[in-house]
Amino acid sequence: MTLFDRFFKPKSSGPAAAADSPSFDEIYAKATTAMTSGNFAQALPLYDQAIALNPTHAEAHYKRANALRLLGRPHEAIAAYDEAIRHKPDYAYAYCNRGTVQRALGLLDAAAVSFDQAITLAPSDPVAHSNRALLMQDFFRWDEAIASYNSAIAINAEHADAQYNRGLLSLFLGDFATGWPGLEWRWAHAERLQIGQLRNFEQPLWLGEVPLAGKRLLIHNEQGLGDTLQFGRYAALCAAQGATVILEAQKSLLGVLETLKGPAELVAKDSPLPSFDYHCPIMSLPLAFNTTLDTIPAAPSYLQADANLIARWQTLLGEKTRPRVGIVWSGNSNNTIDRQRSISLAEWIPHLPAGIDYYCLQRDIRDADYDALEDSDIFLFEDELMDFKGTAALCECMDLVLSVDTSLLHLSGALGKRTWLLLSYVPDWRWMRDREDTPWYPSVKLYRQPSPGDWKSVFSRIAADMQREFN
Repeated sequence: MTLFDRFFKPKSSGPAAAADSPSFDEIYAKATTAMTSGNFAQALPLYDQAIALNPTHAEAHYKRANALRLLGRPHEAIAAYDEAIRHKPDYAYAYCNRGTVQRALGLLDAAAVSFDQAITLAPSDPVAHSNRALLMQDFFRWDEAIASYNSAIAINAEHADAQYNRGLLSLFLGDFATGWPGLEWRWAHAERLQIGQLRNFEQPLWLGEVPLAGKRLLIHNEQGLGDTLQFGRYAALCAAQGATVILEAQKSLLGVLETLKGPAELVAKDSPLPSFDYHCPIMSLPLAFNTTLDTIPAAPSYLQADANLIARWQTLLGEKTRPRVGIVWSGNSNNTIDRQRSISLAEWIPHLPAGIDYYCLQRDIRDADYDALEDSDIFLFEDELMDFKGTAALCECMDLVLSVDTSLLHLSGALGKRTWLLLSYVPDWRWMRDREDTPWYPSVKLYRQPSPGDWKSVFSRIAADMQREFN
C-alpha cells in the first residue's frame, strides 16, 4: 500500500461502515440512561438521533417529550407528545403527561380532554385520576376533584400525591376527618415542600394514642414560621394531659414564644435536644387531638407582647394623633403560593385611605418595593424589627393590621389584634372557603378576591370599611 493509498484513499461507505454506526437500540439505551440519571440535556439529542433512525417509535417520541418538559420547553413537549400519540393512538401515558403540560400552560380545556382520554384508555392508572383531580380544582369543581382523588386512592391506597392533595382539599372544604390524616402524607413530598425529612428518633411518634401524663413530649418544627405560630397553641393541650412539653422552633420565634402556654422548655431548631419520651411534628398535633371545626383551640389570644417593648415603641412612635394601621404586603418569595398571595406595594398604596398613619410591619422588603416605600408616607423601622418579639410589640401599638397570608398575619392573630387578611380567590387550605371569619383566629377578618387576580375589589372593600371604622 502506498502512502497515497494509506492517507487519501476514500473510506468505505458500504456494509462495513454501516456496521460501525450505532444502532437505534444503542442510542435509545444511552438516551434512557441519561434520562434516568437526570441529564435531560444530554438525553434530548440522543432521542433525536434515535428517532431519525426509527421515526415511528412512539416511546422514543414520548420520552423525548418528557425530556423537553423537564427542560422547561413545554410547547415543544406538547408537540412531541402529539407525535407519540400519532404513532400510538392508545398511548395513555402520553395523553396523561400532555395534560400535565397543558394544565401548566393554562390550557385547561385541552388538559381535560387529555386526562379524560388517558382515563378511558387506562382506567386503572391512579396518576391520571390524580392529575384530573388537580385540574378540577383549577376549575373550582371541588366535588369532582374529590371524586377523582377517591378514584386514584381506590386503585392504589399508597398513591402519595392523591392522598396528600385530597387531604389539603378536604381541609379547605372543612372535612377535617379526611384532611388531617391526608396531611400526614406530606412526608412523601418532604423534599418538594422543603420540610426536610421525617425525623427518625429512637423515641416513638405520638399521635394521641397513648396517655402523656408524666411523659416528656418533644414538639418539633417542620415547616414555616406561620405554621409554628399557628400550631404552637396545641402545646397547652399537651401540657394539660400531664406532659412536660419541649417545643423546638425557629430561633427568630423563641422570644415571642416565651409567653406561649404549655412548653416547659423552648429549643432553637438545629440545637441539641434534651431527653424526651415521645415526639410529634407540630403540624400533626391537630390529628393527634382529632380536631374538628368545633374543637379548634381558638382562644382570643394565646401570645402576649412584651410590656417593656411596647412602652419602647410608644416612645419611638410619639404622640398618637391619627389612627395607626400596620401593613404587610408580601411574604417569603420562595413559597410556592407567593405569586397568589403577595402584592406589590406600588399596587396597594393608591388604595390606602388618607387621614391614617401607616406603619410597615415587615422586615424583609423586596428591591422592587423600596422605591414605592420611599415615595410614600409609610413609616419604616427596618433597623428596629430584629425579631418577632419586637414586631409583636409594634403590632400592639396598632389599631388595625392589614396583611397578606404570611407569618406576620399569624403573629397578629395569635396576639388577638384586629387583623384584616387579604386572600386570593383560592387561598391556602387553612382559610377554607366562603367565609369572612376563621375558626383559627377570632380577631381576624377575611377579605377574599371575588375572582382570580382581582385585588382591586379587595382594596375597595377594605378602603370603604376603613373609612367607616376611623371616620
